[in-house]
Amino acid sequence: MTHPEHRLQEMVQRLKKKGLRITPQRLAVLGILARSADHPGVDRIYEQVKTDFPTTSLATVYKTLVLMKELGEVLEIEFSDTGNRYDGNKPYPHPHLICTECHKIIDPDLDTLAHMTRELTRDTGFKIVSHRLDFFGICPECQKKGVASEK
Repeated sequence: MTHPEHRLQEMVQRLKKKGLRITPQRLAVLGILARSADHPGVDRIYEQVKTDFPTTSLATVYKTLVLMKELGEVLEIEFSDTGNRYDGNKPYPHPHLICTECHKIIDPDLDTLAHMTRELTRDTGFKIVSHRLDFFGICPECQKKGVASEK
């Protein structure tokens, strides 16, 4: 994973290249995305930004996320039931492990993914332009709490 401060500077430079403003609120959103390893949702980002900028609107957070997604600097992980989550550290398709109890998301190291993509291309003739590979289960912390109930 890229160092958080380096990642933040990459995102800021991308905005500057496009001639876009770097407001303090926008910088706060980018900082949260760059420093967070757990793929925060918009509500959590908003709550964190409000601690330093109480007048920030939820719309500002949404607009920043949409802009960064359009620039390819943030990966949006879509969930219909728990709300979308955002990854500013790895803004490209990669696999996720998702806890079905606490909704924690982590990025596993999966070296075989590149091989799998090449194999799929070879076997099907598809030109793969993106992918989404999510694994759902119960994280070790929830298992320890006894949350791993049968569903």
